[in-house]
Amino acid sequence: MTSASTNDIEFRSVAKRYGAVTAVSDINLEVPRGAFMALLGPSGCGKTTCLRMIGGFEQPSEGTVFISGEPMNGVAAYRRPVNMVFQHYALFPHLDVEQNVAYGLRQMRPRIAAGEITRRAQEALEMVRLGGFGKRRIHEMSGGQQQRVALARAIVNKPKVLLLDEPLAALDKKLRTAMQIELQTLQRDLGITFVLVTHDQEEALSMSDFVCVMNAGRIVQVGPPQEIYDRPASLFVADFVGKSNRISATVDGNASVRFANGARFSAPAVNGTRGAAMVALRPEAIHLTRNGAASADTLAGTVTHRIFLGSAVEYSVAVDGLGDFLVTADRRTLGDGELVEPGEKVGLAFDPNALHVFPV
Repeated sequence: MTSASTNDIEFRSVAKRYGAVTAVSDINLEVPRGAFMALLGPSGCGKTTCLRMIGGFEQPSEGTVFISGEPMNGVAAYRRPVNMVFQHYALFPHLDVEQNVAYGLRQMRPRIAAGEITRRAQEALEMVRLGGFGKRRIHEMSGGQQQRVALARAIVNKPKVLLLDEPLAALDKKLRTAMQIELQTLQRDLGITFVLVTHDQEEALSMSDFVCVMNAGRIVQVGPPQEIYDRPASLFVADFVGKSNRISATVDGNASVRFANGARFSAPAVNGTRGAAMVALRPEAIHLTRNGAASADTLAGTVTHRIFLGSAVEYSVAVDGLGDFLVTADRRTLGDGELVEPGEKVGLAFDPNALHVFPV
């Protein structure tokens, strides 16, 4: 285990139970100092419970949570070097923007001078590009601006760790994308540790330095976004993070993968799997060709549906004996006249190294 001095957050054998219900079990996790960590998983997987244990809103039933090497069990939320941005921002409608940002500073003891509070609140607003908005009322601010007010309030007292509980969920797609970039920029500028809870795979992959994928109260994989996507540790990760085609197969002793329809491929990375297996194949790893016929390295199929996405096109292709395949084609390689129509015969080719093989 890495030295505590290099981590801002550590979970050591942490479990949390609510009566007979176990929310999280045997959580061991290290978040390096200054990192952007995303806790990713479906609803009910335990990610918010972990966030609340970092923040002090919940206490572990077993194990210990550390912040900057110090055990936090039993330490009240307001005594931790942590702040939190909630999904619904929790701004005070009767206070103006600057008063919202300064609220936490006014509660600190010993008291901070009024001039210093104003200076720090204005500095925090400048950091989130809201300088000059201090006297606005909350209802006069857009959704994205309110999100930045909540961020300013969270960073004004310079916490060691900032917790983000699905803070972009209420925003439309275009604004959410813009705020993802702003959060990354803010995190780099501040140099403090961010922990984001989300069920949005794209959000986790695009924003974080590390992704912690959770399921059923346990951690199933931790790593950089590219590693999580390109080298999923389990079928669950391959399915949950991005899109995948699932193919029933068997693997022999020579690392040869045979699909249910008899097609055979040599796949070096089978992770020691032998016998019955499930194969995951990313839609963008498949190359679609017109008038394709089955061959040693190509599956033959028929396009059943086409979904035009602007920059890309998704095809659903029926393959005899295997079912439907999802194929994503980048429009940079397709002219408008080259779009494949439903009903056309096509070939599906891919590099066998793109096959992720898991035992069943």
